[in-house]
Amino acid sequence: MRWVRVWLPVAIVVGGVVAIVASGGSEAGWEGGVAIMAAGASVWLLNVIFRVGVQGERDRDEEDAAREFYGEHGYWPDETPPPAAEPPPADRADPHRTATHPRHPHGRPGAPARRPPRRP
Repeated sequence: MRWVRVWLPVAIVVGGVVAIVASGGSEAGWEGGVAIMAAGASVWLLNVIFRVGVQGERDRDEEDAAREFYGEHGYWPDETPPPAAEPPPADRADPHRTATHPRHPHGRPGAPARRPPRRP
């Protein structure tokens, strides 16, 4: 790939110089030689533009990988992990049930348990 990025444009520019020298420096030789050298510069510039585009894709892929890491672990890859949180107690009561009464441990007698209204 280095041959295409560097040496092909150099060879085309050298070909333009050779065309100018071979024509003896005539006006048509200069026009043709400069056009060939411009083609070499165009090949080099296209290679530069392509490399910049590929670098942008790599950056985007790295950012996507960092976002996936954050989604799985809860912190960014370049940060130190937060201290481990205490696990919730295993006997957690249902948060939608009202507090039990000593005489009525299952809520109101003869009625279903109350739940807060649902919000849309």
